Amino acid sequence: MKPILYGILMIVSFASCQTKESSEPLKITEKTTVNEPISWINPTGKTITSRFNLPEGYSYSPVQENSWGSFLGSLPLKPDGSEVKTFNGEIKRNYQTYLAVVDLPIGKKDLHQCADAIMRLRADYLFSQARFEEISFRQASGKNIAYTTWLAGKIPEKTNLWTYLETVFNTANTTSLNKQLISKPIESLAVGDVFITGPPPGQSFGHAIIVVDKCIDKTGKVKFMLAQSYMPAQEIQILDNPANPGCPWYDLDFGQILNTPEWDFTSSQLKSFE
Repeated sequence: MKPILYGILMIVSFASCQTKESSEPLKITEKTTVNEPISWINPTGKTITSRFNLPEGYSYSPVQENSWGSFLGSLPLKPDGSEVKTFNGEIKRNYQTYLAVVDLPIGKKDLHQCADAIMRLRADYLFSQARFEEISFRQASGKNIAYTTWLAGKIPEKTNLWTYLETVFNTANTTSLNKQLISKPIESLAVGDVFITGPPPGQSFGHAIIVVDKCIDKTGKVKFMLAQSYMPAQEIQILDNPANPGCPWYDLDFGQILNTPEWDFTSSQLKSFE
């Protein structure tokens, strides 16, 4: 009997050692917390300013009522989660490119591309302020095409504004818009400014994106938000930040290169309408 009893005791002892190592309760000596990811999006927000949350410690830079900056911040957005559509109704799949879609019609032609979208926004703003004589854009030929001249005596209205803009889209591009805009230092970045570059060597097109929001903290550190259209003609989209996916805010002190989802810019490529 003793050998059998001894064997049973050895089995029980071996099993107990195995169990102790894997099931002994974890001793918690201090409370631990898991940092929740920041939620940058307010799904119920219907405009740029109301859709996106500010970084902690930041507040919006003041903008004048009825200004170019306030117009952009008030742009209407499609419901959260919407996908960008091209001029022919196809979907632009979202590969960490955009976080929201501006709710504006873009027509049925392959015209509303990057520079075109920016000129369209500028024209829409000036039209909303009845500043019709200021709606004018440089063509690729070097000549300007002014809305009031193009009207030839007709009354300004939304329908003929779009017809005028399609004429602009057909005759202007990033190179002509680049020549029309005014260079400015990166330190003076404001809502409504544009990062723009003509075609790089070996390419037939450049790109342009627009600053649609800006915030600042108590130390003076600035962050900003960007929007773009692209090729083929597509709806305007609020860009994601590749350095911080899911976040719409870019640091003003981005270094030598501003990395955006579909194009890179430098600080010297910042320009303005005003």
